[in-house]
Amino acid sequence: MNLVHKTDSQNTALSDPDRGVRTDIGGYRLNSLHLGADNADLPPVVFIHGASASLLDPLYSFRTALEGRARLLFIDRPGHGKSDRGPESLILPDGQAEAIAALMTARGIEKAIMVGHSYGGAVAAAMALNHPDRLLGTVFLSPALYPWPGGIAWYYHAAGNPHLGNLFSRLIVPLAGRLSIGSAARGVFAPNPMPDDYLHATRAHEAIEPTAFRHNAREICALLAWTERTHARYRTIKTPSVIITGAIDDVVSPDIHSGALARDLPSAELLRVEGLGHKPDYHATDLVVAAIEKLAGQTRDLNTLKTEVEQRL
Repeated sequence: MNLVHKTDSQNTALSDPDRGVRTDIGGYRLNSLHLGADNADLPPVVFIHGASASLLDPLYSFRTALEGRARLLFIDRPGHGKSDRGPESLILPDGQAEAIAALMTARGIEKAIMVGHSYGGAVAAAMALNHPDRLLGTVFLSPALYPWPGGIAWYYHAAGNPHLGNLFSRLIVPLAGRLSIGSAARGVFAPNPMPDDYLHATRAHEAIEPTAFRHNAREICALLAWTERTHARYRTIKTPSVIITGAIDDVVSPDIHSGALARDLPSAELLRVEGLGHKPDYHATDLVVAAIEKLAGQTRDLNTLKTEVEQRL
């Protein structure tokens, strides 16, 4: 199954104005899109997007590949997309995991395979640490999980500043964001190509709205400290896991994050894909689907599929 070139039917599906349902889970609302399956051959799958994104990002990659095969739950993380920011605890992966566990209950999903990309990988790890009974398996896609050198980009520090962040986000971000959003998105995909309709289909412009940008900045600033105090606990994770990362990912280091996670989780399967950047969800969709299938108990040779993806890239 080659999903590098997306079909017209997928692009049509993504133009659907339905962004999901906002569900009250205790004084605030999380937005999610639930796609049912009458004849599922896989357990429920929950998708957690990364930074500066919404549920439309994983929906873009996985809807065509998996719709009808499982109950699919695409979630706007707190403060992203159409979800409320909620209480201050939701700025951290632990709080977001609590919120997602509550949302799964509200949506009638007891257990699921969770797929977390980039920042979403930290939320998936928090789920595995704090709610292992809700997970059947975890697919980590280019996860951001460990302390990294160099700290936080200056514009995230500026936007996250408690005194001047609001002013910076309202005066500087909208104009700068409009000028740079295309190059920034291409940088996330690099060195692989970004699909022509990606910015429109995923409503990427929403991430440069002042409130959204500032929330995202505060979240990223808080993530570094969270990884510093949490990463030692990863070795206690027992949930079956597959880790998929691009060997030339310049956004989230495959060595610092995915490689370290594989060492902490010796039973996890690490797939380091040569020629791949930060978007295995799009450029290795078939490999991710196979990982989900394997976690669901089906026989899949992931290393052979990884080689096929490398040859394709």
